[in-house]
Amino acid sequence: MTGSNEGSRPSESDAAWISRREAVRRIALLMGGAFVASGAILRGANAGLGSPDDFSQADRALLDEVGETIIPSSDIPGAKAVGIGGFMAMMVTECYEARDHAVFKKGLAAIDEASRLRFGKVFVEASAAERIALATDLDAQQKAHQMRKSKSEPAHYFRMVKELTILGYFSSEIGCTQAVRYIEVPGAFHADIPYKKGEPAWYS
Repeated sequence: MTGSNEGSRPSESDAAWISRREAVRRIALLMGGAFVASGAILRGANAGLGSPDDFSQADRALLDEVGETIIPSSDIPGAKAVGIGGFMAMMVTECYEARDHAVFKKGLAAIDEASRLRFGKVFVEASAAERIALATDLDAQQKAHQMRKSKSEPAHYFRMVKELTILGYFSSEIGCTQAVRYIEVPGAFHADIPYKKGEPAWYS
């Protein structure tokens, strides 16, 4: 398990890459496979093998800031600290079908356009309060889209961004060991561990 999410693709023989893919697959199973491209991840398939990685450094920087708005830093690091922008670019390139890849990519331009219309500046130049307000509106839009879309229609781009932010963060070292309580498996079994309301969940 790595401490960050690299945007470039290591070779398939790279042990860290294999460990990362396995971690993502396990998180996908825990989430019930209920997100875009989950089928490809669970099968170990590479749905986007023929898709070029057309995410620029500016795209990754934008995704870092959107991810940080969704999971901000507090007493523990947020999504930006795990390199969430590079992770999202990698996952869309490696696992998404061409149709979903295109929707996601167009969504990046839509985020900046919405920010310009509302605040007169692109998302990365907006204040924290402005970013939260815009993200809240985009989240409402994706929920409405999800309710009315047919099964054959692609998901809203902001739903993809949210799902990948959660997936990437909680499959990173920071997410697994600081946002939740990590216990290495295999290990000793301790039954009936006391739980206090508000404590983080366990990750193993």
